[in-house]
Formats: sequence, structure tokens, C-alpha cells
Amino acid sequence: MSRAAAQGKATYQDVLDAPEHLVAELIDGELWTQPRPSGPHAEAASVLGMDLGGPFHRGRGGPGDWIILYEPELHLGADVLVPDLAGWRRQRMASVPDAPYFELAPDWACEVLSPATALRDRRRKLPLYASHRVAHIWLVDPGARSVEVFRLDGDGYRFVVARGESDRCRLEPFDAIELELAALWGQAGEGE
Repeated sequence: MSRAAAQGKATYQDVLDAPEHLVAELIDGELWTQPRPSGPHAEAASVLGMDLGGPFHRGRGGPGDWIILYEPELHLGADVLVPDLAGWRRQRMASVPDAPYFELAPDWACEVLSPATALRDRRRKLPLYASHRVAHIWLVDPGARSVEVFRLDGDGYRFVVARGESDRCRLEPFDAIELELAALWGQAGEGE
């Protein structure tokens, strides 16, 4: 749901004043709110965060050198975005700052799509991520059981690959490990 502040454009105070049970974002001067994620949405984001966290955030079974965070609040210019997951290479952000939000754009962001947010994620948020030079975007769709990978190319994103269902795959920029996509949909190990 979108709404502008009563007088002019919405501000960060509108984000702060949003009810706690809603996720609030500020995009091009509009306040957007949505309920906390549904079960399949939360499962996909949580499992993906676990799968990437060990090898990349902690360096267990993978190269390390990343900070991977769940629902960080990003302040990118006048916009406030809350991706489901985001990652920074440690060369750019050596440690997590003691702050309520992040002004440094991530190197990777992941949006888990829902029927209520998919259009906004694609049409409104992707151009903002591109303008702030976020190198990779993943769009995870639990309903379609798919992951789309995009790489920054000039001023916009180039589609890299879509994978889904029970694929086992390596997806940039985390292609040092193989992901089992069935786990994102709550089906890990089924049929094996």
C-alpha cells in the first residue's frame, strides 16, 4: 500500500511512525507499507540466508569475505528500502556498523516476491538499486518456485539466469557454492 504524507512527500518520520507489524519503505517520496512476510516468503528468505551465511558471511565451507544481513534498512539518498537479504563485500564494509540503518549500498540485494510487492520490487526498487550501483539483484518467487539473477550493466540490470523448482545451481555472485533451491520452498530432500 502506498500513501504520501498529508503535506507533501513522505519523510523518514513516516517510516518511523508506521505500525510495528508493517514493513515500511520510502520510495520516490511515497511511503509504502506491507505486512510482515507470509510463511513461504519467510522460509525462502531464511533458508537462503542460512545457505549463504555459513560459506560467505562466516567462511565455513566457502570463501567468506561477505557480510550477509536479513532485512537491513537501507538509506539510499532520499529512499529507504528494506530488501529481504543484502550482502556487502568486506572490502567495502569490513564490519557491521553500530547504526539502525545502512547508507552504504550493498553489493547484492535479494527481494523475495509476493503478489502484493512483485510489481513494486521490479518497477520501483530495481531502478533505485541500479542508480546506487548494487552489482547483483536476485528476485526469489516462492509462488513460482524460481530465482532470477540480474547483474548491473551500465545504468540498468542485465538478466543472467532463472532457475527454479528443485534445481541445484551456482548463482553469481555466490557461485562458489551450489544451492539446492528445493530447500527454499520447504522441499529439501524430497524425492531423494
